[in-house]
Amino acid sequence: MDIHSGNILVVDDTKENLRILVEALGNEGYKVRPALNGQIAIEAARKEIPDLILLDIIMPGMDGYQVCDALKADKGLKDVPVIFISALDEVGDKVKGFSTGGVDYISKPFQTEEVLARVKTHLALKHLRKELEEQNTRLQKTNEALRESEEKYRGLFDESIAAVYLFDHKKNFLDSNQAGLDLLGYSREELLNMSIPDVDANPIVVLPAHEQLLSGDRIINYEHKLRRKDGEVITVLNNSKPLTNDDEQVVGMQSTLINITEHKQSEERLRESEEKYRTILENIEDGYFEVDIAGNFTFFNDSLCEMLGYPKDELMGMNNRQYMDEENAKKLYQNFNRVYTAGKSEKSFGWEIIRKDGTERSVESSVSLRTDAEGEPIGFRGVVRDITEKRRLETQLQHAQKMEAISTLAGGIAHEFNNALMGILGNIELLKMDLPEDEKRDRYFGAMKDSGHRMSRLTDQLLAYAQGGKYQPKNLKLDAFVIQTVPILQHNLSPEVRVETHFPKNISHINADNAQMQMVLSALLANANEAIEDEGLIRITAENKNFDEDFTKQHPGLKPGAYVCLTIEDDGKGMDEETKDGIFEPFFTTKFQGRGMGMAAVYGIIKNHDGWIYVDSELGKGTTVQIYLPVSEITVEEPKKAAVEVVRGSGTILMIEDEDVVIEVTQAMLEWLGYRVMVAKTGKDAIHIAETFDGQIDLALLDIKLPDMEGGKVYPHIMKARSNLKVIVFSGYAIEGPARKILDAGAQDFIQKPFSLSTLSEKLKEVLEGK
Repeated sequence: MDIHSGNILVVDDTKENLRILVEALGNEGYKVRPALNGQIAIEAARKEIPDLILLDIIMPGMDGYQVCDALKADKGLKDVPVIFISALDEVGDKVKGFSTGGVDYISKPFQTEEVLARVKTHLALKHLRKELEEQNTRLQKTNEALRESEEKYRGLFDESIAAVYLFDHKKNFLDSNQAGLDLLGYSREELLNMSIPDVDANPIVVLPAHEQLLSGDRIINYEHKLRRKDGEVITVLNNSKPLTNDDEQVVGMQSTLINITEHKQSEERLRESEEKYRTILENIEDGYFEVDIAGNFTFFNDSLCEMLGYPKDELMGMNNRQYMDEENAKKLYQNFNRVYTAGKSEKSFGWEIIRKDGTERSVESSVSLRTDAEGEPIGFRGVVRDITEKRRLETQLQHAQKMEAISTLAGGIAHEFNNALMGILGNIELLKMDLPEDEKRDRYFGAMKDSGHRMSRLTDQLLAYAQGGKYQPKNLKLDAFVIQTVPILQHNLSPEVRVETHFPKNISHINADNAQMQMVLSALLANANEAIEDEGLIRITAENKNFDEDFTKQHPGLKPGAYVCLTIEDDGKGMDEETKDGIFEPFFTTKFQGRGMGMAAVYGIIKNHDGWIYVDSELGKGTTVQIYLPVSEITVEEPKKAAVEVVRGSGTILMIEDEDVVIEVTQAMLEWLGYRVMVAKTGKDAIHIAETFDGQIDLALLDIKLPDMEGGKVYPHIMKARSNLKVIVFSGYAIEGPARKILDAGAQDFIQKPFSLSTLSEKLKEVLEGK
């Protein structure tokens, strides 16, 4: 029989494995017969005895071990070599395979080169065994036949590609062919003066095998190591049988060896590569998958199981369409089809998956084509990343940016509305005072004033939206308050500092002063921002908390009940214990950047709201501030306004305003109240009048927005020129923002447009009389 040909029976219930093996063996010139299960295999073997059988273990009906037992029980099939080829890779599985009569064991996933090499080797061994057995038969006939057989045997012996050795019962070398001499590197004279222990590199394996041979048993395909003359240790595949005399007594043994060192090294490199590959796949957070052409899972890592929410046994074999809707299945098919058609990877395409529990997640994937040894497509592989949180943050950032833009627009609209309303409501008041009293007139004026005040309230809402509202306690939700306020404060933060907010939907209401809470949030964000040297993150969250009496006993100042907890975390420098302990002291100072100053005010505001504040920090690990405020019932009471009377006065007032409609009505109001009025439409004009007017200026009405410069820049110049000048800021914007900066710089008061004649007279009286 030609060792490059042969009749091979391949048994595997997986059609793809069967196809690969049949094609690979057929391309080498072997006659190959496939069988999908054990029963078919047994019938095929009995019909035509194969030269070798490749046998899977895990199959429906009869497993590979049972098939092998049945084959070995058949007299005509017992000598057919069986090579197990299976995904079972434990030592116990291999031992069981050899105990049922297998001559070799190949682990899945296999390399076709390995399978071909082992098939070739075992067919060669079978060929050699057959030749040796025929020779032994001829040796037993006659002395002449013995001599002829010995000559023929010597020829085969010397020309064999395998190393063949003869030993006596004491394990001494009796003979070796040339391949045996080449394998160990000794000359014939050297080797015939040696014994097995002289070349044995692992006696733990070899010695028991020799004892078994000397007792008359045959040993097939066991691996062990030998040491060559040059010191190199090699791995060999050994087939040995006992040698007997005419009386059937064991007088020695014959061993046929094949050097499989390179093969074992390749196996080890492959095993290490697979182990490294498996370790990487199982430790990355991204999901990894392999699917066949139809999109059915054939391999995946644990991260993909966690991402989809399925256990491994359920996910194996599942089709892509089973965990996504029709639209996303179509999108995925189109991407896979592009990869298949172009043969190139498709990177970073996004789609939506549906987890086993029904929740949806957004993922991003990169996919490439899988091919066989001939380059034919067999499926796809790819990496999947969960980007749900990333998309949520992007959406949140877009929303925050949109809210900031809207708030800026709202402030501008409110400002323009208030200036226009100032002209309407102010002129209504002046007109009413100039006309004789009349019931019908008063009704019409009252209706116009009510509509004007209604519009004013709408602009107040716009300003509250844009600037955080006015000073008054009211029921509010901290999550809504933070979301509305952070965009206003964001412009004061470093561009490298990112602010994240995370709130559940069920945050309870609290009763708090909006402006004071804005001061608290502003101070905390400013501190966190200063504590972050370069890039950093500020995280704001809120949650409902209930404290019982036992908890409040451990935290003095806190009463039992329901609270809302506002948490501000940063990843900045953090604080040491000394700094943290003194942070709330009113005049505490420290060289530490970003903590201390302003926290006493925060502490006072929270205490005045019956709340509690806690700071946790460690150097190099950032700071966490937790604020607890009592939950309130959702009841809002309209503030009662006391009646304000019109009070006349005297003196000179400098009005710094650029809107003609506001100038005309305000000047008319001031003059009606008895004041002398000078008007400056620009900041430069105001500064010039303050510096050059030869007379007393009692008070300045300072607008924030001017054509050439802001009111905040005008204020220090006019105060430098007239240090005793009193200033009322008046604006269509709310008090928080630029107006607050002027007030903090020393201005006496603020009046928001539109204002009534009585409100203006009261403000002037309070400021001029120092009340």
